[in-house]
Amino acid sequence: MPTPGRPAAWYVDLMRHGEPVGGSRYRGRLDDPLSEKGWRQMREKVAKGAPWDRLVSSPLSRCRHFAEELAAARRLPLEVAPDLREVGFGVWEGLAREEVKARYAEIYAAFAEDPVGARPAGAEALEAFYERVARTLESLAHRHAGEHLLVVCHAGVIRMALAWALGMSLGSAYRVQVPNASITRLQMEMTARGPRARLVFHGAEA
Repeated sequence: MPTPGRPAAWYVDLMRHGEPVGGSRYRGRLDDPLSEKGWRQMREKVAKGAPWDRLVSSPLSRCRHFAEELAAARRLPLEVAPDLREVGFGVWEGLAREEVKARYAEIYAAFAEDPVGARPAGAEALEAFYERVARTLESLAHRHAGEHLLVVCHAGVIRMALAWALGMSLGSAYRVQVPNASITRLQMEMTARGPRARLVFHGAEA
């Protein structure tokens, strides 16, 4: 049952950034900006309307710069959430998938089977990544209940959000594809035990 005084339900939309300069890579915490294509992908995605009350963004420029532009254009409040940065990939950061396969063939094969236990050297632990994403989502639910939020973030963040919402294992979450500029919508409600989420849709590529 919803908690008295709280709205019955509201929405959180999670939007992955568009293509960054340099194309598809294990980018992690590298702060590459959006390419021209990436800007176009994101602008086209929101061109038909902006139903949101508030924007929240990863601090990385491939998310934040678009969020700043959209917030200014729609006169919406914007919050930058440091814990929504992408998971750290350690020594793989900046490398394309084929480069990783060539340089780190053994650990890449292990990672494909076990993304939780087989991490590249220097990578962030997936459990720690999940905890910071879940903590942020719970905080947003408590502070902005009833507001339709747009969260501009990363593929890894969206996978962890799905794990949080649906009770998926972290390994299973990495089987979910998250196209550039796609939107995933969660329906939120506040219960006596705290925020609870349901998946409404997992978006298509822009």
